[in-house]
Amino acid sequence: MTLLAYEGLSVMLPAMARPLLDGVDLRVRAGEVVALVGESGSGKSVTARAALGLFPAGAEVGGRVRVDGTDLVGADAAALRDVRTNKAAMIYQDPRAAINPVRRVGDFLTEPLRQVHGWSKAQADARAAELLDAVGLPDPARHLNQYPHELSGGMLQRVVIAAALTTEPRLLLCDEPTTALDVSTQAEILAVLGRLQRERGLGLLLITHDIELAAAVSDRIYVMYAGRIVETAPVGELFTSPRHPYTAGLLGSSPPLDGPLARLTPIPGAPMGLLESAPGCAFAPRCRIAEPGRCDQSAPLLGRHGPADVACHRTAELAAALPAPSPAPCTEDS
Repeated sequence: MTLLAYEGLSVMLPAMARPLLDGVDLRVRAGEVVALVGESGSGKSVTARAALGLFPAGAEVGGRVRVDGTDLVGADAAALRDVRTNKAAMIYQDPRAAINPVRRVGDFLTEPLRQVHGWSKAQADARAAELLDAVGLPDPARHLNQYPHELSGGMLQRVVIAAALTTEPRLLLCDEPTTALDVSTQAEILAVLGRLQRERGLGLLLITHDIELAAAVSDRIYVMYAGRIVETAPVGELFTSPRHPYTAGLLGSSPPLDGPLARLTPIPGAPMGLLESAPGCAFAPRCRIAEPGRCDQSAPLLGRHGPADVACHRTAELAAALPAPSPAPCTEDS
């Protein structure tokens, strides 16, 4: 069952030369982990926030975003409230920015249960303690009485995960949930998210700039560049046989999570800004195999190529033009 579906979603701000999002199609099914990968400024966070009906002020929005059947584009306040309190929840990258520093952790966790769902204080406290235990925080009663400054970044991120689960959402949106943490704590948080996702059968959308990390924890990957999806495929297929030069560039410029460290090859140039536009492929100025007069003049459409969907004029020639990819990284199931 599809929990989240973007259908041709476009978001345009006044005075910008190109859209923030341009015809995005993306799906997350129940029990599935989907990663959305791209450089900073590619539109990943805008995409995630759209799943809660959060669009930039003054933006012109086209297409559809459906969460468990509810279209959020043009939805009224009641429909938005239902999605945000019952169906979907967001985990942001900086837990200290998500929690009021002058209120106790217990107040942060129980407020939605008491004010939105009408639970008693005793019921809400019991539920909060249960969730803190579920995310791996020992002695939940003590942590409920603490203030955010008394907890480490990793502990606070576990609190934020617990808060996202208070109302039993079916869809979890994770916007760079480990970026502000050290490497060992990142692994712990990802393990917690993976366990909770499997135990509860959640659909999970992971936003990240790290394609190696995405490959290690997700079932499918969408690659975004300049507001457009340029490739999507099952993890193993995308990682071992990239069909878009941008995907290959991300793989070639990312250090592997395991195995020997090969020489990294950075993607030349810089991402296209919102004040820039081009008639052709947005990646053409940085592409090693772009064909002048074709790639820079005509924007490619997303089309089926084997098990992948790719937006590239030269997909058929990529295998011969690009270096051989590395083996897929190890996952929990390998």
